[in-house]
Amino acid sequence: MLILDSIQSILPIIIMIAVGYVLTRKGWFNTDTSNLFSKLVTSVALPPYMIYNIMSTYTKDKLIEAGPGLIVPFASIAAAYLLSMGISVVFKIKEQRRGAFQSMFALSNTIFVGLPICLALFGEQSTPYVLLYYIANTTIFWTIGVYGISCDGQQTKTSIFNINTIKRIFSPPLIAFILAVILVLLDVQLPPFIMDTCRYIGNLTTPMAMLFIGIVIATTGIKGVKIDADIIMLMAGRFIITPIITLLLSYFLPMPDLMRKVFVIMAAMPAMGQTPILCKSYDADYQYAAAVVTLTTIISMIAIPLYMVFMA
Repeated sequence: MLILDSIQSILPIIIMIAVGYVLTRKGWFNTDTSNLFSKLVTSVALPPYMIYNIMSTYTKDKLIEAGPGLIVPFASIAAAYLLSMGISVVFKIKEQRRGAFQSMFALSNTIFVGLPICLALFGEQSTPYVLLYYIANTTIFWTIGVYGISCDGQQTKTSIFNINTIKRIFSPPLIAFILAVILVLLDVQLPPFIMDTCRYIGNLTTPMAMLFIGIVIATTGIKGVKIDADIIMLMAGRFIITPIITLLLSYFLPMPDLMRKVFVIMAAMPAMGQTPILCKSYDADYQYAAAVVTLTTIISMIAIPLYMVFMA
């Protein structure tokens, strides 16, 4: 019964992804559409969603109580990344894909897949915990992750800290999250019409994000993926090693059971969708990265119900 409940919780996500896939195969959607959906989600729908959810869910006291929860995602992602660096040496991962391997091993797709799936599984009360994981995931990806990917290519290596990195870390969703936190801490109440507007626009987040994933699966596919040692280790890192690290570290810090479950589910999400784009921009193996992103997205549809049963 529990397995059935978990599957039913994730079925709306799978159906929306399937709609995006089918419409892309029919020619309604293409890569331009996916780029548009990506911009709409990150710059239009998600920021007001952050504001509405934080301000309608949290009081000042509850927000302060949740703050220490940032320790676990930062520590678990850092530990997984360090482990991936050792694995990439032991298994002799190609230099053109080593940084991408490390990034996809340790870092998750927190927004396009992680947020809507946690909403489907746990409800809106999970959103603040998703955002805590998102902060750690985004910060590490746009610093250490980007630096590692830049080392894969032939271009001049990038600096870990530069103005572009700072701009990417402080994306519209994160800025909205920070703004909402400040307003809650100051006990500021927004007018009802602003909150309603944020809620209506924010409700676009999940369907557009899932359609985006369907388009990516349809346009990228997994053809030509060779299941070799690095692919096997990457899948193990994404769906077994990183979630287990997160689960173990979560027991060293007192936290609500829901926070622990959200962190583990977020750690078991697919690889970040921006990875292939960065690989291409740095002349790294972007086809490998695109195939892995697609493969991990598909596998996550099987792995997530199993995690729900395990943590019940």
